[in-house]
Amino acid sequence: MAPIALLSVSDKQGLLPFAEALTKNHDFKLISSGGTAKLLESGNIPVTRVADYTGAPEILGGRVKTLHPRVHGGILAKRENSDHINDLEREGIHQIDLVVVNLYPFIKTVADKNVRWDNAIENIDIGGPAMIRAAAKNHADVVILTRPDQYNFFLGNLKEGPINKGMRRQFALEAFEHTAAYDIAISKWIAESTRIESSIWLNSQPIKQKLRYGENPHQAATWYGSNTQGWGAAKQIQGKELSTNNLLDLEAALSTVNEFGYGEVGPNPRKQNAAVVIKHTNPCGVAVNNSSADALNNALSADPISAFGGIVALNSSVNLEIAQTLTSLFLECIVAPNFDEDALAILAKKPKLRLLELSPNSINEARRSNTRSILGGILVQDQDDHMIDSKNWILATKRLPTEEEKKDLTFAWSVVRHIRSNAILVAYSGQTLGIGAGQMNRIGSAKLALNAAGKKAKGAVLASDGFFPFNDTVRIAGEYGIKAIIQPGGSIKDEDSVNACNELGISMIMTGTRHFLH
Repeated sequence: MAPIALLSVSDKQGLLPFAEALTKNHDFKLISSGGTAKLLESGNIPVTRVADYTGAPEILGGRVKTLHPRVHGGILAKRENSDHINDLEREGIHQIDLVVVNLYPFIKTVADKNVRWDNAIENIDIGGPAMIRAAAKNHADVVILTRPDQYNFFLGNLKEGPINKGMRRQFALEAFEHTAAYDIAISKWIAESTRIESSIWLNSQPIKQKLRYGENPHQAATWYGSNTQGWGAAKQIQGKELSTNNLLDLEAALSTVNEFGYGEVGPNPRKQNAAVVIKHTNPCGVAVNNSSADALNNALSADPISAFGGIVALNSSVNLEIAQTLTSLFLECIVAPNFDEDALAILAKKPKLRLLELSPNSINEARRSNTRSILGGILVQDQDDHMIDSKNWILATKRLPTEEEKKDLTFAWSVVRHIRSNAILVAYSGQTLGIGAGQMNRIGSAKLALNAAGKKAKGAVLASDGFFPFNDTVRIAGEYGIKAIIQPGGSIKDEDSVNACNELGISMIMTGTRHFLH
């Protein structure tokens, strides 16, 4: 008896040549429904409509088509179970050997933020997942295909003979992954649309790339992510394959430079040309300027030693002048909204240098929740990327900061939240001068930042991501000539720090917001 394939797909890419190969080269009889059957008929491929096969018409406007014992009995029957075979013979049900199904385009539908609730609901597939799960459950006897890119692989193996056990299990796994991702997308959309809090963590991402290794060569690593959002949508123009550490550094670079707007659109109405140099996920140089080239030069000169082997992010186009600067030193990656043609010609002289073009829309469309694994669990939190609002800042000291100091305080506060705690930053005229990151005590970070700034600290500002537990940071800042400080406040000894500022003639702003980054 000729094998039977049931075809019912939303994504019809490659279906006609696949169906033709099944019928002409492998003698399959085809069963299909709706638009899939119409397409096959238009290609003059013999097909039996599901309604004719089951003897039951489609009802409820197409909501019920394939939910029928003649369909699911043919899929679920175990070939080596005599009772199952007897049931099929008694009911006149044929065995179905191949199921090719993919689902209504729910994810594409709800990508439109203005989609109507009823329209989204109608794009929730019912019969499709039922057939996929049935075929995947009975994969020992039925092959299940859920993606067009599986067709040629399946046909190639079918030429060699029956599909083996291992391949059947592979297709079954991919089928269950297909329906799981679909159900997660529906659940997430309902939760977000209704603002009902989910009781379980819902997420699914396809494999984007197997990485060579993780943070170290002995660690395996895989990149999961969308091809249409975030880093998955970035265009790598040249350079070696991205590594785990590259991606972590790129994320840190982008989140920092995005403080000042990115490309033609950005979260910050005070858009400025900005450049960021990242080393080991910490900024080592950040600068803003009316000129993007000057911003880059200032970011690099903030800590030229650390910039070696770093990652650079810019929030504006890479032009010829910028490219010439970038090729003058060793870097791992450069990310920007776009690259001018003459800049690419210059950068091509360093073929191993990774260039990534990331559009503003790819950032805006990506979800920005922060997810981290712990032993036996996952932590999910909001991203610390809310726009900085100075309306609630409090001047805690007698001395007022100057207008230029206010600009630098805002700049320093924008950057310090992207530095690992404990974080201290010294800045002047839109440029970081010294950064202290990741120390076990705040005075240790302050010493690193102030020592790095050196004599340039005189007249500069200082930012701290957390409050001062003692006045020691204020006093060492005074020794270096710091004129204004910005910090969250909230310590039981805030008064000690304020008194030290008043004594030393330093302005202090308290923001009321902490920015720890662990």
